[in-house]
Amino acid sequence: MEISTVKTSRIEVVDSLRGFAIMAILLVHNVDHFFFPEFPVQTSPWLNLLDQLTVKTIFTLFSGKTYAIFTMLFGFTFYIQHTNQKKKGKDFGYRFLWRMLLLALFAVFNSAFFPAGDVLMLFVYVSLILFICRNWSDRAVLALIIILMLQPVEWTHYVLSRINPAHQLPDFGAVSLHQQVVETTKNGSFFDFLRVNVTVGMKVSLMWALGSGRFLQAAGLFLLGFYIGRKQLFINTQENLQIWRRILLVSSLSFILFFLIKRMLLQSDPMTQQTAGLIFDIWYKLSLTFVLVASFVLLYEKRFFRDRVSGLRFYGKMSLTNYVSQSLFGALIYFPVGLYLAPYCGRTFSLLIGIAIFSFQMIFSRFWLSKHKQGPLETIWHRWTWINFGKGEEASGLPLTESRLSPKESSKDLQ
Repeated sequence: MEISTVKTSRIEVVDSLRGFAIMAILLVHNVDHFFFPEFPVQTSPWLNLLDQLTVKTIFTLFSGKTYAIFTMLFGFTFYIQHTNQKKKGKDFGYRFLWRMLLLALFAVFNSAFFPAGDVLMLFVYVSLILFICRNWSDRAVLALIIILMLQPVEWTHYVLSRINPAHQLPDFGAVSLHQQVVETTKNGSFFDFLRVNVTVGMKVSLMWALGSGRFLQAAGLFLLGFYIGRKQLFINTQENLQIWRRILLVSSLSFILFFLIKRMLLQSDPMTQQTAGLIFDIWYKLSLTFVLVASFVLLYEKRFFRDRVSGLRFYGKMSLTNYVSQSLFGALIYFPVGLYLAPYCGRTFSLLIGIAIFSFQMIFSRFWLSKHKQGPLETIWHRWTWINFGKGEEASGLPLTESRLSPKESSKDLQ
């Protein structure tokens, strides 16, 4: 499918949306102390109430939702890169596999400072679905998206539990392994901290993803972003805006319906909660994800909103750099290998720290992109992706952000 010439504002909305997702992930991680469960005991009733409100607000709005946006846009970026190469008569698929091996190196580095919290290695494993489906028809891709989003593994466990009440879910050991990571983070040396994080910590993250339906969800979201790219839904047309309005309406109604069903299932037996309850929780969060995405896209057409959030596009263009550096900030601020402020920072104060980190990253992103085309890690990833390739063979895909949408468009059009 050919890519049309797109107004700069439509390119900006994707980068801004990605920047919004990375910002929200940062805030969630700060409120949760980057999965390091040490918090001060609040003796003040009003501070305790404020912390509870902070947790409820941030997690309800962002937890699991902005991760889904980040994942979906990864698939959208693959579409851009794949299509750019297809126009030149080349297959980007095998170069993409090499690119994912490089991403694994960034994942290892990121996991070294983020105990059990890295998501990039999950992307590496799940990205195989994009390679497999890159030349499938739209209908086949959409059918697989639906299957993956239905969470067939969890439904299978639910049905088996109805047939055999003794049926048990597989125990991947994520909880006990995470406790080992926490203990090492708290009492181990700096080198113990790094070693356990890149071994046990990465295993915890992947085992948790297996037990929570994240593997199938990530695969479905990758393909969904790929499908949205094929359908060119981020192009600024009245027809597409009408589609986003319908998406907003349907996702809002679905959000309410799935929320009510999820609450109802909380009264069921434990196995139902852990299977059907998990499925409806995933769907509830996914519905809210599309409420956020559709609202953002539609509001971005309003100059008042666009003028106030378009700066996020700089943050989104350096998404890999900003995502990985979040882990470094988290380790430095909250963990014993750094300042060890976790026991002294309540949820609300941690949120303020997250806002301060975001502000610093935003300023740095603007400064860096005023002098360079890509962020520091994005540049490394891009150059290593095309190592030993001639200039004429190089794609213009940017890591976790946008590549050019047409060979005729200059790089200046994308700034």
